Amino acid sequence: MEEANFLTKFCTKVTLVHRRDAFRASKIMQDRVLKNPKIEVIWNSHVTDIHTETGKEVVGVTLEDTQTGETTRFRTDGLFVAIGHTPNTKIFDGKLDLDEGGYMIVTENVLTNVPGVFAAGDVADTRYRQAITAAGLGCMSALEAERWIESREA
Repeated sequence: MEEANFLTKFCTKVTLVHRRDAFRASKIMQDRVLKNPKIEVIWNSHVTDIHTETGKEVVGVTLEDTQTGETTRFRTDGLFVAIGHTPNTKIFDGKLDLDEGGYMIVTENVLTNVPGVFAAGDVADTRYRQAITAAGLGCMSALEAERWIESREA
């Protein structure tokens, strides 16, 4: 939602291709997109191919309907991909507690299940997933790590 709204500053028209029939974003973000005259939504579709004439530019995409499987060619001058969020935590699977979405489970003090291991940002923030909250959690983690280290020094 945020990316589509942002792109309208630089584009005369933004077409948001969404693979389902409803958005998961907050109501206010949905309203901003749906009320923006520069944004058109194509529901129940996803991009399966990108078309070019010289190999250096986008001239269109192939869209597949997620319900019928029907494909159509869609003319466009550009493509911006924002396909949700998957935390990059596979390396910690089996070592740190992760939830069903792959996010690290942390306490209110950003501590994981392993003493001395703190988590911050997109790997632990299942709700906001924003740079500013990641920075805040990073600061919390640094302060908590410092306190943890100091408590163990003789």
